[in-house]
Amino acid sequence: MEIRKLEGIIEAILFTMGGSVELGRLAGVLEEPQERIREAIAAMQERYRAEDRGINIVELEGAYQMCTKPEAYDYLIRIAKQPKKQVLTDVLLETLSIIAYKQPVTKIEIEKIRGVKSDHAVNKLVEYNLACEVGRLDAPGRPLLFGTTEEFLRRFSVQKLEDLPGIGPEQMESFKEEAEDEAKIQLHV
Repeated sequence: MEIRKLEGIIEAILFTMGGSVELGRLAGVLEEPQERIREAIAAMQERYRAEDRGINIVELEGAYQMCTKPEAYDYLIRIAKQPKKQVLTDVLLETLSIIAYKQPVTKIEIEKIRGVKSDHAVNKLVEYNLACEVGRLDAPGRPLLFGTTEEFLRRFSVQKLEDLPGIGPEQMESFKEEAEDEAKIQLHV
């Protein structure tokens, strides 16, 4: 096998595996002598150093692992500390709208409206700080009540809950028709 191709495959294996890979295992998979694999890795290590790359390959008791250069650790920590972008899926938006319009509301009420379990969706909304526990219902089992947060108002550019758009009679009729059509489709499946 041509050396550049061999190096590319070694790089792909080490990158994908994440952990260390034994020299004998690399040689077996690549069907090359161990000495040739060792030479290819040494050439890669030298090239990474010469090009001042952000990664290097380290040897650990006869195995090799691709690692980040220690000089990059501060930047990795900074990027890892940045908040992840929160994606609001249709399920989360549906659940959030139920909470916003019906609050305070229990998970059981949300599930009754949605027709499916909503634990994951409610937990995600709490994690994203868009919904929170606002108390307990004075009923057997004392289920938790959920409502929206200030972050919800900020995120959706609403000053107060009363500013949420209302649902007019024509919209309600349209929603009913959509729900009936969806129910018919599900019954025929």
